[in-house]
This record gives sequence, C-alpha cells and structure tokens, in this order.
Amino acid sequence: MDWHFYIQLASLSIILVYTIMVFRNVNPLTATFICVGLGFLFNLSTPIEIGKIFADSLGSFLALVGFIIMLGRGLGEVLNETKVSHTLVYKIIHGIGVDTQKKVKIGVVASSLVIVAVLGTLAGGLAILAPILRPVAGNVKLSKPSLAILMQAAGEEALILGPFAPPVIAVLGVTNLSYVTLLLYISIPIALVTLIVSWIMANKIQKQYADEVVEVPEQVEEFTPSKHNLFTTVVFLGAFLLAIIYGIKSHATTSYVVMVMLTLSIVVGFVGKLSLVKILELVIEGMKKNFSLFFIFLFLGPMLDLVQSAGGFDALLKLFEPLQQMGGKVILTILIGLTGAFGMPAASAAVIKMLYAMFAASVATLNVPLITFAFSMVLATRITNFAIPGANMFAAMGFAESSNIKAMIKNGLVVASVQIIFLVIYAVLYV
Repeated sequence: MDWHFYIQLASLSIILVYTIMVFRNVNPLTATFICVGLGFLFNLSTPIEIGKIFADSLGSFLALVGFIIMLGRGLGEVLNETKVSHTLVYKIIHGIGVDTQKKVKIGVVASSLVIVAVLGTLAGGLAILAPILRPVAGNVKLSKPSLAILMQAAGEEALILGPFAPPVIAVLGVTNLSYVTLLLYISIPIALVTLIVSWIMANKIQKQYADEVVEVPEQVEEFTPSKHNLFTTVVFLGAFLLAIIYGIKSHATTSYVVMVMLTLSIVVGFVGKLSLVKILELVIEGMKKNFSLFFIFLFLGPMLDLVQSAGGFDALLKLFEPLQQMGGKVILTILIGLTGAFGMPAASAAVIKMLYAMFAASVATLNVPLITFAFSMVLATRITNFAIPGANMFAAMGFAESSNIKAMIKNGLVVASVQIIFLVIYAVLYV
C-alpha cells in the first residue's frame, strides 16, 4: 500500500468529523456544510466544479427524499386541519376501550404506529397524538416515563413500516427490494423485537415510577368526530390504500411518492371542505417546518460523493478484502449494522445512503444477500435512536410531559442491546 492509498483512506475522516460534531450537538446543518467543505479540499475542487456539484445535488436521490419528507409534513398539516388524524386516533382508542392500563398502552402503541406510519414523521405524529393520549393515560394512572417509552418505541418502528416513511423510501431506493419483501423479512421482525422489549420495559418502568402519573387537565375538550370527519377519514384511507396497491403493482420508483403526497393532500383537503388556496397554504406551512432538514439532505449527497471521488470507499474496500479469505460475511453484516448504529447519527435516510455507499462494493465482493444487507442498514437506524439520546427520544419525553431521562436511557440501552443481539443472530442465520 502506497501513500496514495493512505490519502484515499484519510478522506473517510470527513465522515468521522461529521460524526464527532453531531455527537457534540453541533447543528446538523452546520456540521454537514463544514464536511462538504472538507470534501472539496480533499478533491481540490475548483469553483466551477463546486457549482456543478451543488447543481447536480438538486437532482440527487437524497434531495428527492428530503423533498418527500417536506411534502409529508405538508400532508400532515392538511390531515390535522381536516381532523383526519384526530379521527383515526379516536377510532383506535375507543375501538380498543380505555378502561384499564393495559388497554390504554395498547391504544398508545396502535395509534402511534398508525399516525407516524401515515405521516412519516415521529415528531409530527406524536404532536397530533399527545393532546388526545395524555388525558386517557392520566385516567388510568399511567406514568409519564412509561407513556414516553411506548410512544417512542411505536413511533420509531412506524418509520420502518409506513410505505412512504423516509427510511423505507431510502432503503427501497438503494436496494430495489419490493415493499412487501421489506415488510416481511426486515421491518416486521425488527418492529416486533423492539416493541416486545419496550413493552416489557414500560411495565417495569411503570412500577418503578408509579408516582410520576400523567396529569389529567381539569377541563378537557374531548374530540368526537362528526359524520363529515368520518367520511373524510374513509376517503383518505381509501386513497392511501389505492396509492400503495398501485405503487406495488406498477413497481413505482421513489419519485412516485411525490405525486402521492400532493394528490392525497388535495383530495383530503377538498373532501374536508378546504379551498385549493387553503390546502396549498397548509402544505407550504408544513414544508417550511422541515426546510432545514431538506438542506441537510442537499449537502449530504455531495459530502458522500466527494468522499467517494476522493477514493475513501475504495480504500475501505481494500481493508475489507482480508475478510473474504476469513469467510467474513457474518462479520461484515454485523459491521454494517454497528457502523450505522454508533458511527453516523443523522437522519435515517441519510444513514442508509451512507452505509450503502460505504459497503455496497464489499457486500457484492463477499456475496452477502441483499435482504441481509438491507436488514443491517434498517436495524442500524433503529439502534441509533435508542442507544443515543437524540431528537426522537426527547420528542417522546416532551409530548408525554416527562423529564425522566434516566428511564428513557435505561429503556434505550436495553432495547439497543437486544437489537444488537438480534443483528448478530440474523447475520449468522441469513448469510
């Protein structure tokens, strides 16, 4: 190996610097911008090349995913305005019945799964759910930490179950697996393991912090859907289901989701008696809330491309070559999961793109099954949010009005540990 190899390998420090900055709570947009600058230095890019790189980034896969996330937040605003989200929660909660702690916990999990999966955003989904769930939880003396744990667990797993959720869009985009395959062999197994462990931990936390009961407001204005709310919700569910079926049958690509989000917003808005002007205002209002995230995705694409053009991923592949002689499929599969889990805290879709760019060549060389590769990438994004206190964990705490970070970390470490064990078992069985 000559000096040229070590320069190529050094370009991976861009990702390392990015990781360190995000771990130290540097603003993700600032961290991404700085690392793109480092990428330009490694490649000795000229001003003209820099301009072309940014122009190309506007049409990149990550930019498309970022735009879809913005549209999803816009759809969420329309669903909130037309009370479709509220109606869904109402039907789930009252369908289960909320007279015992167990039923309330089932309702919390079920409603969180549905709303977050539909909207594709944990914070946005829980923001709609929280005002409805807190009084119900308070009536059965459910503790705040227990509520927060269940909301986070269900929300995290909903993001790998929803057909238009960012991690799902990302992994389908880079692997070309079908949505049904992703559900059956990856998302559902991961979700079941995570939810079972979180359910057990929530029960233990409930006993340990039984005095931290969710407060019941003195005056709660309970939402009861009107006939028109119910009709609008049925129309939304029908349109949503048709979009999924059409997408699966036509083998639609990621760009199809853009049309789905816009169409659902307009259809639900019109049925919900909103004008076109109002619908567009709501969509734009929702999109603005995720505008900074879109810029992160816009910069992450060039950052990864610059690492690749500097030879960083090629150098990494050379380092992994000895694994081929050692029969290292299992080791590589585990390494992919752990690298994503503890090495790159960021938006899940971006982590998946990073892992694919880093390991795709090694996966092909060692002949690791594509489903196993996808499993490692998806599970990595779930481990991150449980092992490391971050935005999703704090969002769940905030909406549950809990300040007990100790309980959240305790649950997170247990869940992450079980997920890592699951990763090892899956790697051994399916390579």
